[in-house]
Amino acid sequence: MGSCLTVGPNEAVVVSGACCGSDEKTYMVGGWAWAWWLITDIQRITLEIMTLQPKCEDVETAEGVAITVTGVAQIKVMTDHDLLAIACEQFLGKSVPEIKGVVLQTLEGHLRSILGTLTVEQIYQDRDKFAQLVREVAAPDVGRMGIEILSFTIKDVYDKLDYLSSLGKTQTAAVQRDADIGVAEAERDAGIREAECKKEMMDVKFLADTKMADSKRKLELQKAAFNQEVNTKKAEAQLAYELQAAKEQQKIRLEEIEIEVVQRKKQITIEEKEIVRTEKELIAMVKRPAEAEAYKMQQLAEGQKMKKVLMAQAEAEKIRRIGEAEACSIEAIGKAEAEKMRLKAEAYQQYGEAAKTALVLEALPKNRDYSPRTGQRLNESDAKIY
Repeated sequence: MGSCLTVGPNEAVVVSGACCGSDEKTYMVGGWAWAWWLITDIQRITLEIMTLQPKCEDVETAEGVAITVTGVAQIKVMTDHDLLAIACEQFLGKSVPEIKGVVLQTLEGHLRSILGTLTVEQIYQDRDKFAQLVREVAAPDVGRMGIEILSFTIKDVYDKLDYLSSLGKTQTAAVQRDADIGVAEAERDAGIREAECKKEMMDVKFLADTKMADSKRKLELQKAAFNQEVNTKKAEAQLAYELQAAKEQQKIRLEEIEIEVVQRKKQITIEEKEIVRTEKELIAMVKRPAEAEAYKMQQLAEGQKMKKVLMAQAEAEKIRRIGEAEACSIEAIGKAEAEKMRLKAEAYQQYGEAAKTALVLEALPKNRDYSPRTGQRLNESDAKIY
C-alpha cells in the first residue's frame, strides 16, 4: 500500500526507492508525490532563508592591526534541479544548525583571508565594498554546496587597542577640518555668490530701469510725435479754414466790388443822363434866350452905331476933357472890374457855355443912365438908344 505526500513551497522532498531495485531519486518542491510503505524512502530539506552571523576576532589586517569584524549573511538552498541535487548530497539528513555551521565556517574563512589583504582604513571607510568583495569570493564555494548567498553586510568593525577610535578621531578631526574649510569656502562662495547675485540683481534692475526709461522715452517721443502730428493737422486745418475763409471773404469782397462797380456805373450813367438833361435844360432855358438877347443887342448896337459915332465926334472934345479928368478913376474902376471879371471867368470856366453867357450878360451895363464910353449921365433920348 502507499500514500500521497504533499510538499510546501518552503521545503523540498527527496523520494527514493519508488520502484523495486531502482536507485532513482525524485526531487519535489511545492507539489505532491506517491510513497509506498516499507519501500519508498522519503527525506526533507528546508528551503527557508537562513541567517548567519559570521565573526572574525583579532584578525590581522595588511598593516598588522588586529581587528574584529562581525557581519550578517542571508543564505538558502537553491531550487534548481541540479543544484538542489548537489545540496541534498551535501546536507540531506542534516539539521538547519548543522547546515548553517558548515556555511558559516566557509564564510568566516573567506572573511579572514580577505581581511589580511586590506588595510584598516579600507575596511572601515568602505564597508559596502568590503562586503561585496567577501560575497564575490565566497559565492563560488558555497554555490558548489548548492547554497546561494542572498546578502552579506558588515555589521561592526572594532579593535582592542583603540586604533579605530584614534582613526575615527583623526578622521573626525579631518572631517571637522574639512567641514570648517568647507564652511569657510561655502561662506566665501556664498559671499561671492551673494555679491554676484546682487550684481546680477543690480544689472537686471539697471537693465530693467534702462529698458523702462527707454520705453518711457520712446513713449514720450511717440506722444510728442503724435501731439506734433495732431497740432500740425490742427494748424493745417486751421490754416486751411482761414485760407478758405479768406478766399470766401475775397469772393464776397469781389462780388461786393462788382456790385459797387455796377452801382457806380449805373450812378455814372444816371449822372451822365442828368448832366445831358441839365445841359439841354440850360441850353433851352439860358443859352438860347441869351443868344437871342445878344443878337438883339448886337442889332440895336449896330443901328445906333453911326448915331453914337457922330454924337461922339461932336462931343469928343467934351468927352476927352471929361475923360481925361476921370481917366484915372475909370482906369482904376476898369482894372478892378477886369480883375473881377477874370476871377469870375476862372471860377465859371468849368460851368460851360451857359455860365459864359450868364457872365456876358452880367458884364453888360445894368444902368443905362450913364454912357459906356464917357461915363457921363445921358439925357432921356440918349438913354433910350442904349
